[in-house]
Amino acid sequence: MKAFLRILLPLLVMLPLIAGAADDAATINRRMADRLPALDALKERLVVGESNSGMVEARGTVAAEEGQLIAAENSDRAAVYALIARTQSTSAEAVGRARARQIAERSKPGLWLQAADGKWYQKK
Repeated sequence: MKAFLRILLPLLVMLPLIAGAADDAATINRRMADRLPALDALKERLVVGESNSGMVEARGTVAAEEGQLIAAENSDRAAVYALIARTQSTSAEAVGRARARQIAERSKPGLWLQAADGKWYQKK
């Protein structure tokens, strides 16, 4: 969980720097931080993995509440990636792919990750 937070914090720190988006950034930051323990628990149970696009994906059947958690996380990540993309003159997709590489590098062994070619693997 701490490793994931270390990855997420630099992205979240940039959000308030975006003109006119400080309130939205703070709200997104709070929601993501609140959901982090539950998301980490799903990763530990190997129910979800980190995709190569920087999103969370179910790795099998999930309960309705877990599906809602995944959808909420992905919605907030998409918003974060779009905000960052605007500040860096790039696309949200490029930001997501870069984020996915960071997550893969810093993830704990055993967690599900998706390689650039789309294949899923458990980090060794």
